[in-house]
Amino acid sequence: MRVTMFDYGAGNLHSLGKALASSSEAAVVTETDPRRALNTDVLILPGVGAFAAAARALEPSREEMRKAIAAGLPTLGVCLGMQLFFDGSDEGDGAGLGIIPGRVRRLDATRVPHIGWNSVDGEDSLIGELCGERVYYANSFVARPEDSSVVTAWTTHENDRFPAVVRVDRAIGIQFHPEKSSAAGLRLLAAALAECTR
Repeated sequence: MRVTMFDYGAGNLHSLGKALASSSEAAVVTETDPRRALNTDVLILPGVGAFAAAARALEPSREEMRKAIAAGLPTLGVCLGMQLFFDGSDEGDGAGLGIIPGRVRRLDATRVPHIGWNSVDGEDSLIGELCGERVYYANSFVARPEDSSVVTAWTTHENDRFPAVVRVDRAIGIQFHPEKSSAAGLRLLAAALAECTR
């Protein structure tokens, strides 16, 4: 299985790539050309970075990528990568992929950014891989979908409850960082890749 991480200037590519390779039999590659990134079995949109910069990198082939994901290209978005599934973000200019209607908004909390370990609750099958363990977050902005039925797991920071996992067709978005979430995160990544390609 070929897994392609699209490098749009986000950080954390190295640790995410290592986690993907160690949690599966996948051949993990990194691609800076968004069109070439679509020639894969699974597309990964990594986390860590600014929405505006990522949106600029997507600009030349945003519609092509959106159509590929909508047509069933298995896709996993992590943190910022999940936020790119949405229409846009208050963090900065530029359009997201628009595969999930909604917008990314600043966390409604006094302690921002939300950095550290937190729990996840919900019905998503991937959450069972965590075995009740906490996962690692590093975010100031969160997705606010127009239709909450796309949300399959939630997290609460202070009094703000926000999506931890979203799904649409064969695309899975994860707000936390499984690659930084120890053995539980690796189990979740392996399960997510298996589900994406099932």
